[in-house]
Amino acid sequence: MGSLDALAAVVLLMVLCSTSRVVRYYIKWAVFVVWSTVSACAPIPLMLLDPLSWKNALYPARSLRVLTRLFGIHMEVSGTENIVDSGCVVLLNHQSLLDLHVLAELWVVMERCAVIAKREIFWLWPFGLASWLWGTIFIDRLNPEKSQKTINSTGDRVRKERTRLLLFPEGTRHGGTTLLPFKKGAFHVAIASQTAIQPVVVSRYHFLDYDKCKYDAGTVLIKILPAISTKGMTRDDLPAVLERTQAVMQEEYARLNMEVLKMDAKAMDDKYVR
Repeated sequence: MGSLDALAAVVLLMVLCSTSRVVRYYIKWAVFVVWSTVSACAPIPLMLLDPLSWKNALYPARSLRVLTRLFGIHMEVSGTENIVDSGCVVLLNHQSLLDLHVLAELWVVMERCAVIAKREIFWLWPFGLASWLWGTIFIDRLNPEKSQKTINSTGDRVRKERTRLLLFPEGTRHGGTTLLPFKKGAFHVAIASQTAIQPVVVSRYHFLDYDKCKYDAGTVLIKILPAISTKGMTRDDLPAVLERTQAVMQEEYARLNMEVLKMDAKAMDDKYVR
C-alpha cells in the first residue's frame, strides 16, 4: 500500500507540474537546491584525495550540467577562442542562484577556476568543506584589513598558479535590462597582479520571474569576450579600465538579450507550425 501511495503522489506531482506554473516553480527550486547540495557534497571522499584542486569542482559541475538539460535550459557558450592561457580575473554579471548553472559550464570550458566567497559559507558543512576542497577563497567581510590581505594573496595566486578567478563585479544579484555599477574590488586584484580581465556576459534569464512564480525552460547565451590587459597599469588607471569593462559588457548584454528573445520566438513559431 505504501508503494501505491508513493506512486500516486508522484503521478499527482507530475500532473500538477504540467498544469500549475506555481507548483512547477516551487518543485523546480526544491529539486535545484537538493540536487546542487548533493552534487557538491557526495564527492567529498574523492575530493579529499586532492584537496584544494580546482578539478574537484568538476564533480558537481558535471552533475549540474545534467540538471540544466533536464530543466530544459539550453546553455550556449561562445567566444572560447578569447580565453587567455594565463591567470586572469573573470568578470560575470550576477543574476540569480541559477548562476550556478553558468559556473558549471564555465568550470568545464575555462579550467583552473576559483571563486571568492564570504567566510560564513565555510561553516555551512558539509557544503562549506566541499567548497574549500575545490579551492574557494574565503574572505571575512567584517574585517576589512584581513580581507584586503586575503585579496592581495589572491592576486599572487592568480599570477603564479595561472588561476582564473571568477568574480561578480556588480556585487549583488540583479536581473534587470542594464548592469549595475561595478565595484572596484575585482579591478584592484587584476591591476595588483598585472593579469588580464576576462569579461564574460550572460544573457538575462527571461524564463525566470520570482514575482510571477515563473521558472520555465529557456535559452541562456554565454559570451566570453576578448581579454582586457592591465599590464603596466597602476591604481590611477582603475577608474578608466572599470568604465571600459562595464561599457563592453553592457553592450554585449543588450545584444545577447535581443538575440535570445529572437531565438525563443523562432522556437515558439516552429512549435506552433508543427
